[in-house]
Amino acid sequence: MNKIYPSAAEALKGIVKDGQLMAVGGFGLCGIPEALIDALRDSAVKNLTVISNNAGVDGFGLGKLLETRQIKRMISSYVGENKEFERQYLAGELELEFTPQGTLAEKLRAGGAGIPAFFTKTGVGTVVAEGKELREFDGETYVMERSLVPEVSLVKAQRADKSGNLQFNLTARNFNPAAAMAGKICVVEVEEIVETGDMVPDQIHLPGIYVHRIVLNAHPEKRIEKRTITEKAGA
Repeated sequence: MNKIYPSAAEALKGIVKDGQLMAVGGFGLCGIPEALIDALRDSAVKNLTVISNNAGVDGFGLGKLLETRQIKRMISSYVGENKEFERQYLAGELELEFTPQGTLAEKLRAGGAGIPAFFTKTGVGTVVAEGKELREFDGETYVMERSLVPEVSLVKAQRADKSGNLQFNLTARNFNPAAAMAGKICVVEVEEIVETGDMVPDQIHLPGIYVHRIVLNAHPEKRIEKRTITEKAGA
């Protein structure tokens, strides 16, 4: 089975539709599938519910899909760096399901493992628990969280072989493996494609069984936050 597609647009062809539940890997701007996000924007699908730790920044990452109003609802943990996200949410133009970061990661991991729900103490007594089942275990109250199983997952990896086995680069690993495992269809963007068998098995972070389509983006922008230091006189 050939998993390699000639472009991001071709990799998304026939699988993205209006109204879908989608997961997008990355943390901030680290490890985001830049080419796949651009192709998703260009596909003009709309009314999407997107699972992602955050929604990029203005003009980059998922922020591009907010600008085109293709996202109807976000399931995320942090939105503080995106002014358009804030504006749309406060204006009632964007639905938002705030989810604690660890809970969000577990909702994806559990979805990929075939676990429909789990109990956690995180969020008990807050708005996070509103409308959800509460149960007591050993004298402590827990809230039930449903797992997430997106119809399509878009992820970023450093390297793939032709069977779809993946290696991630350091912290760019973040939410990508969980998003890949949870998706019914997983499309991965990589910077390098090698022959099956070229990667050392112990260095494979995610087996190819979870990956359905691969696209090469050898030179991503990789725009991430950078620390700047102001030099002071006499320092």
